[in-house]
Amino acid sequence: MFRVLRFFATLVPVTLYYSFKQLLLNQDKATPEQRDLPGKTYGRTMLRMAGIQVRTDLSALDPHGHYVFMCNHQSLFDIPILFDALWNYHMRFVAKDSLFRIPIYGKALGDAGHIAINRENRRAAMKSVDAAVVAAKGGISPLIFPEGMRNQELSKLLDFKVGGMILALKCGLPVAPLVMEGTGKLLPKKSLLFNPDQLVRLRALPPVDPATYTLKDRDQFRDDMYAMMNAAYQELLRS
Repeated sequence: MFRVLRFFATLVPVTLYYSFKQLLLNQDKATPEQRDLPGKTYGRTMLRMAGIQVRTDLSALDPHGHYVFMCNHQSLFDIPILFDALWNYHMRFVAKDSLFRIPIYGKALGDAGHIAINRENRRAAMKSVDAAVVAAKGGISPLIFPEGMRNQELSKLLDFKVGGMILALKCGLPVAPLVMEGTGKLLPKKSLLFNPDQLVRLRALPPVDPATYTLKDRDQFRDDMYAMMNAAYQELLRS
């Protein structure tokens, strides 16, 4: 319990500290590595503050590769875990636009180059897809949560949304599926307390070549990605 209380006592000051570090960067002169660092360090610091153990296997990926990442989503802790695990990549989240309206923190997300998506407005959502494509061509690796929300049904993945598939296909990069297990028990949705002793496991699957699909095949692509990732998730649950 002490670790939990310590974490929440320091969460707001640490969030503000790293948000201001991001905001104070010179956006015109900052290198990609400099823009990466506040978010990555924030994620790693949060994990250390919480004392969370993550067992990560990224052996299926090129450590210097350029990907579109897809990962299942169960908890708010998924964000810092992925920041830390994907340290070697210029990763940016594709996230709901409401996060970008949070004072200070939301502005820092935008300055860092994370991509806001409005799921309620199709035209705005397509603009976000185009922004992700431009960012990907500039060296960024977008990360998509294809379920579209945090999953409370931990026995399987939620159905994937087709919008994330369109984004991945338009980027044209190899798609790197990531499967994470344990964060739904670590910090369930709507819970304020977390279990710092819960082990989290993150596994990368072999990248998928999107060139074998067209935009017209997006439903098939969605179904194939779901089948692959859900099967890997089931394997993690059994192990």
